[in-house]
Amino acid sequence: MMWTGALRLTVNSMRIQQSPAWTIPIVYISAGTNDQFSSDIDPGTFQSPSAIIRPRFRYWLPDPSVDEQTVRNDIQSAADVGAGGVEYLPWYNAGGFLSPAPPGDDWGKYGVGTAAFNRLFEAALEAHRDAGTVMDFAIGPNQGQGVPADPNDEGLQWDLVPFSIAVPSNGSFTGIIPGWGTGDLFALISAEVVKRIDNSTASSTARVPHTRLVIKESSLTDRTAEVSSNGRLSLTYPPTPGQHTYWLFAFYQRLTHAQNLIYTSNQTDAVVENGAYMVDHFSSRGAETVIDFWEKYVLNENVRSLLSEVGNYAWEDSIEIKSNISWSKSLPSVFQQKHGYSLIKYLPLIMFDNNNIAMQSSDPGAVQCVLDTSDEGVRYVNDFRDALTEGYSQYLERLTEWATTDLNLQMSAQPAYNLPMDMEATVPIVNAPECESLGFMDNIDGYRQFSGPAILAGKRIVSNEMGAVSMAAFRYQISSLLWSINRAVVGGVNQFVIHGLSYTGNYWATTWPGYTAFSYFYGELWSNKQPAWDHGFADFLDYVGRLQFSQQAGPLKTDIAVYNKQSATDASFRWQAGNMTQLIDAGYSYSYLSPENFGLAQAYVGNQTLGPDGPAYKALLVYSASNITYESIGKIRQFAEAGLPVILVGGDPSQYATAGAASHQNFTDAIARLKRTKNVFTVSQAELIDKLASLHLEPRIRVQANSTWYTTWRESVSEDIQFAFVYNDGQASTGHLVVSSDKSPYRFDMWTGLSAPIFEYQQAHGNTIIPLALEANQTALIAFGGPSVPGLREPAIHAVQAPSTLQGYKFSTNSSDSVELHVSAGPSDQPLVLSNGQNYTFPPGRDVASSFILGNWSLTAEHWAAPANLSDASQIASKFNTTHHLDALVPWTQIPSLANASGLGYYSTSFEWPPRMGSADGAYLLIPQVLHTLRVKVNGHQTPPPDYNAPKVDIGPYLRAGRNDVVIEVPTIMWNYIRSIFDRIVMAASPIPDICRSLSTPV
Repeated sequence: MMWTGALRLTVNSMRIQQSPAWTIPIVYISAGTNDQFSSDIDPGTFQSPSAIIRPRFRYWLPDPSVDEQTVRNDIQSAADVGAGGVEYLPWYNAGGFLSPAPPGDDWGKYGVGTAAFNRLFEAALEAHRDAGTVMDFAIGPNQGQGVPADPNDEGLQWDLVPFSIAVPSNGSFTGIIPGWGTGDLFALISAEVVKRIDNSTASSTARVPHTRLVIKESSLTDRTAEVSSNGRLSLTYPPTPGQHTYWLFAFYQRLTHAQNLIYTSNQTDAVVENGAYMVDHFSSRGAETVIDFWEKYVLNENVRSLLSEVGNYAWEDSIEIKSNISWSKSLPSVFQQKHGYSLIKYLPLIMFDNNNIAMQSSDPGAVQCVLDTSDEGVRYVNDFRDALTEGYSQYLERLTEWATTDLNLQMSAQPAYNLPMDMEATVPIVNAPECESLGFMDNIDGYRQFSGPAILAGKRIVSNEMGAVSMAAFRYQISSLLWSINRAVVGGVNQFVIHGLSYTGNYWATTWPGYTAFSYFYGELWSNKQPAWDHGFADFLDYVGRLQFSQQAGPLKTDIAVYNKQSATDASFRWQAGNMTQLIDAGYSYSYLSPENFGLAQAYVGNQTLGPDGPAYKALLVYSASNITYESIGKIRQFAEAGLPVILVGGDPSQYATAGAASHQNFTDAIARLKRTKNVFTVSQAELIDKLASLHLEPRIRVQANSTWYTTWRESVSEDIQFAFVYNDGQASTGHLVVSSDKSPYRFDMWTGLSAPIFEYQQAHGNTIIPLALEANQTALIAFGGPSVPGLREPAIHAVQAPSTLQGYKFSTNSSDSVELHVSAGPSDQPLVLSNGQNYTFPPGRDVASSFILGNWSLTAEHWAAPANLSDASQIASKFNTTHHLDALVPWTQIPSLANASGLGYYSTSFEWPPRMGSADGAYLLIPQVLHTLRVKVNGHQTPPPDYNAPKVDIGPYLRAGRNDVVIEVPTIMWNYIRSIFDRIVMAASPIPDICRSLSTPV
């Protein structure tokens, strides 16, 4: 790559007041139990957000056998680079699933709830108190899926295990029913099979070989009472025509005794010494098992006191429990209560695709049963999943109640993640719902499915487990992380827990570079063993903190709500009911809502918007491919009658199937009444945008650009200020924003923390039009406020047109209201036109010096290598320097002698100032987009951090007559060195997996 220096002219031409950083009065730091935007917290300032606002790290703690002081140092180190704290996670090497415990480790001594565990937990809380940060904690080891418990505890995970068998062709069955002894017989169902298809590939969520049986609905019969105490059954069926046969389906209920920690101890008399068990996630009883453990084994008086000081969230990760059928002992009664009939007879219909639909996508079941009806029995499957959602909701509600009322904290979880249920129905239950970049695959539309219910419910936080990437250990670059973060933000996310911070000390049978969660399968492993940690990582975290500050200032205002009902949310978050690029291209923001969210207290219409105190949706879209519940039709009619525009897109929607659904005629009549309701409109997909325009439903931010720009609009709850965030998801492009505001616009620089009035814009008819140029993945944050906002003083004048040679501007720091315009060499394509009618043509009577390329670089490469004692994993690195002379700047990996090297590159050169030809009062250093981090020094002065996606540094304040020295500091990832010593690395007594070794390409 090449570094380009461009000289710029600075002239004084007008007067405008300067605006310092926006500030907010301090209240206190604790999140408390209020999860709404009315929560009294101390956000700090835009320039320096408080700890509770800043991003946090998931902390990969091996287990409590580690060094306490190192843990304290790691937490302080995270604070030093700008994190708000950590999400404390005793990982136990994924519970022993990746590899067994290393020699020397002892679960009985270091397990959850032991003295060692409690001592380190307190130390971590104390470290946060000392660092002025906040701490989240997993409610169980290894992602929080369970806790140590008595194996007979009925709050542990249940399973319903299915077995099936065809009755012999003679129609008689005598003998032991299939699966006898697997568990407690829950039900035996018989049915007539009218069609059998082997090796079928038809499945709702998976395409795998299985047997598909078409069952005659009227033949479903509960035979449980006919089974003897020893499992025998004797039945004779009447002859069936053709290929019809009878099948038996046996279901056994059992505690799985599945462990999220599979370690055991020889001392079996203590609960905490026998691993940890998955808990029942489909009843409040499972939550009670978690709570009982914490109350009995961990929450002493000192821990409670420390949690009240620095505790933030009790937290549970994605649900990674496996089963045959998602089940709870209480589920049949929940089903009966919700739907008014027994589930028992219809159990064969739920034995396929109702386990962990993400983790078990290739194992949904061996047999799929469907009915010989028009909907194939989907109505019963939907009812089952609805009951499952109810049971899971009770689990989350109990945990949330405990966190808020007993601990005075909040509850965070990744709700319904991986499970066969409507995720959108469960998102509002916890205080801080969390998604993740890995499972959501950086899918903006997927994020909108998740964030919509949270935004409507008024949640202050929509969290994200950010940056887990397969096969990226020690090779993940900040540019990729920024891309993922920016896409999540425009999807409605406003908090990031970065995956993750690694324990930096020594661990059992582990060589340098130290403990590596997931055994190198996933990245990233952030710590001071990454060269970027103390060399630019803080600049990146400051950007994220300021971005979160703006996105947590108030509710996300969203233009459009999209109706979305799925009995099981697609694990890949695909939306196929409509063409959403229409809305995106027209500049509309949107998110999805399940009809389950219509019961929220915030789901009402005011000022012709849905959720007026939150997203303030201007319209509700119902696509014809969506399945609409009969009950929701009435609610949507109420919305329309209250003034909300409702648009049926592409025709009438189909009915969502449930056993208790209205008849087809009643459903059709209800749709007809809805279509006759005032404010309800029916259009084709091609007509949608025109209809929105005809209803004067303009987007809050309309984009006119030659690329795809996404936007968000946040309105602060504490100050009269609004934030417009803009993200370019395409190539470098130029365009305009048309914002529905007539307030003065201000540019808030998320890299430096500084703010200033925007110099060039136009205002008309209540809108503000702002020209903008964005590089790929570049963002902009624009605030709209007035004189009532502390620190924001409205400029006296601005430009309505400016030449392309205008490279920057700087407002005066005194009361003279002057502004400096930075103008470069080149033809002036148009004059500068001010809002008061004055015109200026540049250059003003003198030649501006031309830009020139800086060359003759010297590279000092600081190599980071393994220490002499590879077994000492606590060492950061063994460091030594080499020097390289370069005619031009080229990437580190293109220098042959550095192909297997990692560390820090100090690129230095010098130039003479002022230039010999032309005039110049200052200069900008233009740098190509960087992949990791960088810092710039000019004549020994550290410049403010540049935007990594469009590095442009004003070096005018640091220039001097004569020789000027430039040093650009660029860290590398550690991959290029580590890959060269794979054969010498051991993690917890295991070598690096072969699949990771195969990734040998330098980055």
